[in-house]
Amino acid sequence: MSARELFERQHGLDSRQLGRVLSEALGGGGDFADVYLEYRQSSSLHLEESLLKESSEAVALGAGVRVVAGEQTGYAYTNELSLEKLLECARTAASIAAGAARSGSIHLAPRAVPARYPAGRPAHQSAMSEKTEFLRAADAAARRADSRVREVSANWSDEWRQILIANSDGELVADSQPLFAFGVSVVIEADGNPSGKSLGASRQAGWKNLGLRAGLEAFSGEKAEGLAREAVAQAATLLTAADAPAGELPIVLAAGASGVLLHESVGHPLEADANRKRLSVFSGRLGERVATELCTVVDDATLPGLRGSLNVDGEGTIPRAATVLIEQGVLRAYLQDRLSARLMKMAPTGNGRRAGYTSIPIPRMTNTYLAAGESDPEDIIRSVERGLYCKAFSGGQVEPAVGKFTFSVHEAYLIENGRITRPVKGATLIGSGVDILENIVAVGHDLELDRGAWACGKEGQSAPVGVGTPTVKITRMTVGGRR
Repeated sequence: MSARELFERQHGLDSRQLGRVLSEALGGGGDFADVYLEYRQSSSLHLEESLLKESSEAVALGAGVRVVAGEQTGYAYTNELSLEKLLECARTAASIAAGAARSGSIHLAPRAVPARYPAGRPAHQSAMSEKTEFLRAADAAARRADSRVREVSANWSDEWRQILIANSDGELVADSQPLFAFGVSVVIEADGNPSGKSLGASRQAGWKNLGLRAGLEAFSGEKAEGLAREAVAQAATLLTAADAPAGELPIVLAAGASGVLLHESVGHPLEADANRKRLSVFSGRLGERVATELCTVVDDATLPGLRGSLNVDGEGTIPRAATVLIEQGVLRAYLQDRLSARLMKMAPTGNGRRAGYTSIPIPRMTNTYLAAGESDPEDIIRSVERGLYCKAFSGGQVEPAVGKFTFSVHEAYLIENGRITRPVKGATLIGSGVDILENIVAVGHDLELDRGAWACGKEGQSAPVGVGTPTVKITRMTVGGRR
């Protein structure tokens, strides 16, 4: 059953009823109003110590009504989908506005949306036992891969979200959004310490995950085993790692997952709400050069099946093409929702996202990456006499207003005389997004969009996103290390 059929047949909310709610929402004035209806099914499982420790299934149903007046937003939501409750929400949200009511009824016209994430076997329709087998396969594969493995944990989650959005511009859009994530983490311990209780250098962790907008046709027990073996290999490598050096060094970012550094340090400061409030280092700089000419930064919700991809955003805008934020070093655009776009006199970019019906939409990234360049990745490595090759990050902190960040590198290697040599641990990258963009001196042709289970937090809301980058050389960056 499609999202539109779900809300019409089971709850009696057709286009006429939703138009009535919107008219009520604008009864006190206001510039714009929308209604967001959501039905979500989800499940999660957690395996640890070779035992299924947790499993859950949940259903969420509700709607939110938003009224925008100037820079202010009124919002009310309910988990009871009746016309009476939605009208009550509309009146509550409308209390923010003071002015003349918009005259005339609102007629809604359904709009077709793309099909960027078809799910041949929706995960919510599959038995929990099938998903449990993925966890067991990963657990067994990790323990077979290395006798030093002491701990294995594996997690599965999936959701099926059906949404229907109507707005005062007369648009009516519906979408069914699949999503799944699988992750495995391991701890291995050096030989000669069989108790499994020690900490520090003799114990190291590794993890790998996968997240897509797809059904179970995109996953299997074999893929779970492969991710487990990758996690074990990462932990085993770190077990041999020396302490990272400290000081200012050239940095090479590996293709793929290290794009999270770009997401945090550059992507967030390019979200429109921070820029219209002049709280970003990029505020008021459209048309200016903010990076070397090698840098083209893109946000693209149209890529098929990726975790950050969208047929329609959380306020009914259909992303039609990639948004080029920085083009050959020049700042071209911000990530816009409808509110910021109207106030900044720009077009929405399809980046108005919300965590669910209890949340208002705010500008967020989708799949954000640095576009491919022309350099050979091996030549980039050969150009570094002594530096750090960063492959995986474990977290960090960013201040969008000044663009400064601190990132912990989970997996890194020394570059010595143009070759990747020894693994190192305990490295921290310290800098700013502006510094990164101004010091990129080589960009590889090997763009990789990572398929990890990335989630981005902002203002208490979490959103699935994608990251990516080719191999990149940053001429210098401050590294916090231990020697």
